[in-house]
Amino acid sequence: MSEPTTTGGVRNPDLLAVYCNDHLAASVGGIELVGRMIGVHRGTPYEPPLHQLRAELHEENDALTAVLHALGLPVRHYKQLLLWVGEKVTRGKLNGRLLSRSPLSDVVEFEFLASAVRAKRSGFETLRAVAEVEDRLDEALLDRLIEQANRQHAWLTEARREVAARTFGGRTRPAEEAAD
Repeated sequence: MSEPTTTGGVRNPDLLAVYCNDHLAASVGGIELVGRMIGVHRGTPYEPPLHQLRAELHEENDALTAVLHALGLPVRHYKQLLLWVGEKVTRGKLNGRLLSRSPLSDVVEFEFLASAVRAKRSGFETLRAVAEVEDRLDEALLDRLIEQANRQHAWLTEARREVAARTFGGRTRPAEEAAD
C-alpha cells in the first residue's frame, strides 16, 4: 500500500468525482425520504427533528456540490435523478400491507436513515483526509459536518429504538445495556 500524498493535491480525481457524485446522489434520496417521513410523523415528537434533519441534508448536499466545484470535478445530475426516481419507486414496495402503511415502514425508514448517516459520515471523513492534501477544501466545514452526522446518527438511533419497541415490543434501551 502506498503512502498518502502530503503535497501535490488529490490522487485519482476521476475516482474522487465518482465517489462524491455517489454521495451527492444518495443525499437526494435521503432528502426525499425525510420529506415523506415528515408527512407521516406530522404532529408527533419526531416531526421537528425530521425538519431539522432535512434542512441539514440540504446543507450537506450544497457542501458536496461545492466540493465538486472547488476541485473542478463534474456534477453528475443523472445520478441524482436516478436516486430521486428510485426513492419514489420504493414507496410502492410491499411490506405486509397492500392498501395501508405498515408499522414496519417506520422501523425500516428510521433504520435505513441511521445506516445512511453513518455512510455519509464516512464520506465526510474521507473528504476531511483529502483536505489535508488539498487546500481548496474547507477543513473546518468538513469537521462540522462530521460532528453533525454524529449528532444525527445518535438521534436516529434513539428514534429507531423507540419505533421498534412500539412496533414489536420491548424496551428502548441501547444494545450494550440489553446485553448485560
